[in-house]
This record gives sequence, structure tokens and C-alpha cells, in this order.
Amino acid sequence: MQPVVSDRLDGLFGALSARKRVVASQLPVTLTIALVVLAAAIFSPATLANSIFLAALLFHLAIAATCLAVPWARLPAGAFAVIPLLDCLAIGFTREAGGPAFNVLSMMLVFPVVWLSAQARPYMPVLAIAGTVLSTLAPSVVQGAPLTGGSMIRTLILPLVMSVIAVTAHVVATTIRRHRVRLVQNEQDLARTLAESVRRQALLDAVLKAVGVGVWVVDTRGHTVLANRAMRTDPALGGVMDPAGGPGMLMLADRCTPVPSGLLPAIRAAAGDAFTDELYWAGPADRQRAYSVSSHGFPPAGGQEGGAVITFVDVTTLVSALAAKDDFVATVSHELRTPLTSILGYLELVLDEPGHEDIREELLVVRRNAEHLLSLVNDLIAVASERMDLSLEETDLARLLALEVDAALPKAAGNGLQLVLDVEQPLPARVDPERISQVVRNLLSNAIKYSPSGGLITAGAVRTDAGLVCSVTDTGVGMTEEEQEQAFTKFFRSARSRETAIPGAGLGLPVSKTIVEGHGGSISLDSEPGVGTTAIFILPGL
Repeated sequence: MQPVVSDRLDGLFGALSARKRVVASQLPVTLTIALVVLAAAIFSPATLANSIFLAALLFHLAIAATCLAVPWARLPAGAFAVIPLLDCLAIGFTREAGGPAFNVLSMMLVFPVVWLSAQARPYMPVLAIAGTVLSTLAPSVVQGAPLTGGSMIRTLILPLVMSVIAVTAHVVATTIRRHRVRLVQNEQDLARTLAESVRRQALLDAVLKAVGVGVWVVDTRGHTVLANRAMRTDPALGGVMDPAGGPGMLMLADRCTPVPSGLLPAIRAAAGDAFTDELYWAGPADRQRAYSVSSHGFPPAGGQEGGAVITFVDVTTLVSALAAKDDFVATVSHELRTPLTSILGYLELVLDEPGHEDIREELLVVRRNAEHLLSLVNDLIAVASERMDLSLEETDLARLLALEVDAALPKAAGNGLQLVLDVEQPLPARVDPERISQVVRNLLSNAIKYSPSGGLITAGAVRTDAGLVCSVTDTGVGMTEEEQEQAFTKFFRSARSRETAIPGAGLGLPVSKTIVEGHGGSISLDSEPGVGTTAIFILPGL
């Protein structure tokens, strides 16, 4: 398995010496100060003549030199904390010396605050908060500047905002650190399970030599021709081969519905039905085992009648590992949603407070990205639980579709695409309008992202005997049959999207599928490489 970028970065950072790690952590502040000096030289040369401003820059230079000169490996583990604390002081003096034009430098406090708060030691966030307070108080005390209303607001609000960031960064870092250990263990368990499955398959040189896999050969009447030792001795499969005990011995994927007699593997295989990797459960309710069941027929030969080979592969561990992975995704998503909601709440408080007009645009960027991240977290929770709460109400689907098309028109035009609406008026339906709007947005977004300039996108809806049929058709890059089969799989992204760096998390279609099926409908794709894609979802009509 190829390591992800974050794993490579962690490995690279972990391989550095203590001194290089401190230098690397200090690098964002140093580079930002360098950019500040460059900006001051271009747009405010008089600032560089200010002796206090120059002294603050020398302070930054001294901090960077300290990072390089001090043998951190010989000092106690937490000694590096003095560097971000000094950064907070230096940022405060630089901001004050630069005057109102440099108030935006308060945002630089995020670097030392996150550096400290992301550490495992619980006292580090306290140091980060203390550093923020010092950055606001120390310059005023040293310069003897009186406390005005604006400075009081900054003295109170800035440490408050940074405190929230510090606590959030510490909670998130601790949560990720803890769950990452679990994820690594789950991945190792999954890798061992897959490796064992591959090993067993490799040992299937012949039916009678299969080890660890139940092999059952039946004739065209469904009678047993032979079964290997694994099949006969598996207690969970003990009654499956018995025609009298077969019905009710196997359960469907829901683990409680018995397989109908006409759909038992032996009956289907005897009728010539070939199937692969279908999931069944067998055994007592308190000791059920999961089996991946496959059937491959063989024709008559040498005077012998044909039949089929049925294999039972125990995948209980694999199913459990996959369930654990889904639980992990859901748990991490819930853990992330709480601090993100807190961040958005405090950002609203900051935006409502006066005195932040000079950094309002930056705060709006932070809010927009936090809202986007919260939306992704909610999508993760939805696909992990495979269900979504719906608030149904009578809605005009035609109007809903028209609103989403109007909202997507600027982006489509910006990409050189023509977006056309073709819908009957009206189309009453009982749906959750917010969720169905989300489905339409996802489909329109995909069509815009995967269509080259000059293409045509058509969004339509019509009432049929099957229900309300909505479609989004594009003339984009299209998908192969294999990609269409995987399109509704969580986190799946086509090779083309990865090669061309088209943004996305691979959640749009799975979330849309969950929403549509929650309404009792269905969603499908019809695509051809180089021609385009049509996404269709059908909802029950009134």
C-alpha cells in the first residue's frame, strides 16, 4: 500500500534531529517575517527607519539564530517551548512598532499557538494562551502606551480567539494521535487478513488440496459430489450440505433473514448460476460466521456430468475489520464536528465585535473554510452510518431544480460551459428540499468539474410512471465501466480525477445515494469515456 502524503511528511519530520525539528517548526514565522520586511520595503519604506520596528526584526532574527545554535537534544524535552513564547513577544512588538497598517500581524500568532498546542503535554496550550496574552500586554507596558478602547478589545478578544484555537488544536491533535494508533492497528489486522486470504487461495492447486477454504462440488441436481475437509469440519457449515437442513442454515447479509430455498447456493449453482463473493452468515446467532460464497460451473467431460464448484471463504475477520474502519470514520467525524462548531461559534462572536475591520476578510476566509470542513465532516458521518435524517414536506421539484441551476450558472460560465434547464412545471413531490438540493448540487458540481470548456450540461426533470425522474447530463470526460461500478463507493475517485488534480473527496455520489435511497428512490449513472455522463435519480411521486 502506497503511503499517503501525510505519512511521508510524518516520517520525514520524525527522522529529523531535535535541532532540525525546531528549525522546521520555526520556519513559517521566519518566512512570514521575511515577507513582512519585503512588503514594508516596497509599500512602507518609512517603517524600516523606525528603530523599534528594526529592533523587533532583530529580535526575530535572534530567535531564528537561537533555533540553529542551541543543541536542543541535550536539553529537557519541553525546552523548545521557549521559542514559540519568544515568537509571541516578537510578533507583538513588531505589530505595535509597525502601527495600524501591521495589525494583521496578529494572525501570525496562530503559528506559535498551534506549535505549542499540538504537543502531547497538557500544559502546552496554557503556555500558548500565556504567550498570546504577553504579545498584547508586553508591548504596551514597555512603550508605556495608555490602554484605549481599541487596545482593550484586542487585549481581550485576541487572547480569547487564540485560546479557542489553542484548545481546539490540542483536542484535535490528541484525538488524531489516539485514533491514528487505532487505525494503524486496524490496517495491520486488515492487511494480515487479506494476506491470509491470498495465501489460502494460492494453495488451491486442486479441490481436494484446498486448505482453510470450504470447497463443495455439486452436480446438476444439487447433490454433493465431494467436499473437502474444511467444508465438512466447519461447525458453522455443518448443516449446509444436508438437503433437509439446508434451508434456514444460511442467513442473508442482514444476519437474520434465512436464505429462501430457491436461492440456496447449491440450488443456484446446479441451475448454472455463476456468482462471486456473495456474503452469507452461518452458525448459531451468538457465534455467527461470515462467508464469501462463490460458484463456478464446469461442463460435462469424459462421460461425466457437469456441475459447479462452490467455495466458502470465512471472512468474519475482514468484515469485522471493515466495520471497525467505518466506526473509526464515524467516531473521528463526530470528534471533529464538536470543535469545528465551537470554532464557527466563536468566529461569529469575533465578526460581530467592533475593532476587527482590518482583518475581517481574513476572518471570513477562516469561517468559509471551517464551514466547508464541517460540511465534509457531516458527509463523512452520513456515509459512515449509511442513513440520513430527513424532514419531508411538499415541494415543487421543478422550482428546486431551477434554483440550483441558477446558483451553478456563474461557475459553469466561468468554466466556459453552457448550462441548460429542461423541466416540466410544476412537479409536486414530498421530499426533504434541503437534502434533494444537496443531491442536485453534487451532480451539477461533478458535471462542471469533469466537463472541458465549450461543453453542454443539461439538467432536467419529468414525471413518469416510475416516479419523478431527475437527470444531469454533461459532455465531459466520461467514465469506464469499472469506474461506474465503483462510483458510489466511499472515497472512490477515478484515475482521471487524480491525474488532473480535480478537487474532491469522493463523497458526493455516496452521500447522494444515501439521500435518494432514504427517500425510497434510486440513483444510477450512464457514462461513456470521451462522450459524457448522465446521472439519473428517481423519486416517488405524490
